[in-house]
Amino acid sequence: MKTILITGSTDGIGKMAAIKLAKDGHEILLHGRNEKKLQKSVSEVKELSGNDNIRGFIADFSDFSSIDSLIAEISEEIASIDVLINNVGIYKNPVETTADDLDIRFAVNYLAPYLLTNGLVSLLNRGDSPRVINLSSAAQATVSVKALKGYETLSMQEAYAQSKLALTMWSFNFAETYPEITTIAVNPGSLLNTKMVKETYGHHWSPADKGASILYEIALSEKYKNSSGKYYDNDQGGFNEAHNDAYNQKKIANLLATTKNIVDNNCS
Repeated sequence: MKTILITGSTDGIGKMAAIKLAKDGHEILLHGRNEKKLQKSVSEVKELSGNDNIRGFIADFSDFSSIDSLIAEISEEIASIDVLINNVGIYKNPVETTADDLDIRFAVNYLAPYLLTNGLVSLLNRGDSPRVINLSSAAQATVSVKALKGYETLSMQEAYAQSKLALTMWSFNFAETYPEITTIAVNPGSLLNTKMVKETYGHHWSPADKGASILYEIALSEKYKNSSGKYYDNDQGGFNEAHNDAYNQKKIANLLATTKNIVDNNCS
């Protein structure tokens, strides 16, 4: 049985994937921002899956210190992680910037997974055929370094698309840096029937289970074991090309240098 951490798993496809994986008897680590909602989700996943090996961890992914605390807590309590699903993501939000004056979509959708995953590398390396699944999107747009640093204001749509490309670019780099960890960026499907999509668009194209099912499959299936550094597009039902920038080594290097600078300046 595997130990699987799913971020942003108190609703949507994260929670649905957690239930599917829990039904197989795996140890599931749920993450949420709201303690009451997280505990309710832990209870629901236990009840619906018949699996009591479910735990909850709290962190606010717009707050770097909260992510650091989460890394410390998980590292102290969990011996190894076999699968990390970086599912957390926001689009529409009442607060546009973090306490560090960063766009909240860049912070939550990209910088938080970057920090968390790098902070848990030692646990992943102790895992059984470890995998990292990063939730990208069909919406991908060239990253403005100024916007990433918080020096330029973007629309919700622009910030979301740029944050998802940043995540994909880093995902490909992480796969190269840690060849022992299978790392896959995945678009779970466009306009799935989730809370985020309903709040943003008011309609959907596909059931949320479409996204949860592909996360379940990529987390466990042997056929994805040698697919590290790739982009899975669930709209197309297979591996596909991401945005051109995701293959531009100069742009990736610039993104990662900027990211390190942001992290160093805000985590010290």
